[in-house]
Amino acid sequence: MLLKKVASGLAIALVATATVFAGDIDLEGVKCVVASKPADASKSADYKDGKVYFCCNGCAGKFAKDKEKFASSANRQLVATKQYEQKACPFSGKDLNPDTATEVSGVKVTFCCNGCKGKVEKAEDDAKVKMVFGEKSFAKAFAKAADETE
Repeated sequence: MLLKKVASGLAIALVATATVFAGDIDLEGVKCVVASKPADASKSADYKDGKVYFCCNGCAGKFAKDKEKFASSANRQLVATKQYEQKACPFSGKDLNPDTATEVSGVKVTFCCNGCKGKVEKAEDDAKVKMVFGEKSFAKAFAKAADETE
């Protein structure tokens, strides 16, 4: 009887540990959705079938009050943390051309052609993020990453 209880306890601990490790997100170099400070894994909110991370509870509160205001930054962070991946050009929705890869706010982004890439390269940093990771572009180009455990 005692052996059964110990075995059950170990099985539960093993599943819990595996679940924690499977859900780990690498936040190295990832900035808060609201402020340009390092994101903290203990400060997060559910967002679009994923999680976004903040530097403090104050920023988490600001995000909760106005998600729309921070949507581009939150979408960028979903891609930076590999919870979402690019599937198409953010402007045209067409297939990606690997020769057009560039970086937008620390995230690798690819386009269908050099014309689309050129639009982003001409813009200022904040405008680039809004162009590529704004709601319309994000919906067109990015999708939830496949779960590795499936």
